[in-house]
Amino acid sequence: MSTLQTLTPHRIMEWLEHVPDPEIPVISVVDLGIIRDVVWDGSTCTVTITPTYSGCPAMDQITTDVVAALQARGITDVRVETRLSPAWTTDWLSDKGRQALKGFGIAPPAEQAIDVSAITRRDSTLQVPCPLCGSRKTRLVSHFGSTPCKALYRCTACGEPFDYFKAH
Repeated sequence: MSTLQTLTPHRIMEWLEHVPDPEIPVISVVDLGIIRDVVWDGSTCTVTITPTYSGCPAMDQITTDVVAALQARGITDVRVETRLSPAWTTDWLSDKGRQALKGFGIAPPAEQAIDVSAITRRDSTLQVPCPLCGSRKTRLVSHFGSTPCKALYRCTACGEPFDYFKAH
């Protein structure tokens, strides 16, 4: 077994925490929750990713960035596989990722996408707190923001528009 193969998946995940999401560069692909698994298959390091939604245009760039990050650490044989099931959910965002979104001016999901205790979807009357001033006096402007996974809101307290990362 080579020295590289003794690297734990945890250590590799730590390295991948430095790979930013191409669309929201303040959050890593790990904190976004799209890195699903890291395993060794012989001398190949296989990283499994789940896109935030099918057809996500950033997946090719994420794959390239993951491979480059690991090759820069000396892992030359890297395979990135895509897993679509289970579908990605905003419930997989880390606390660090949620704080990064908020710091960037994007309101993180204010609720779980799936409440397994009640098997219900989110409340359509949800009040999303403004990531800029913290006010809950906000209103939905459009169900779609700068990307399909975000909605556009406006804060009636400070007047600023902001993206809300929709729970899904």
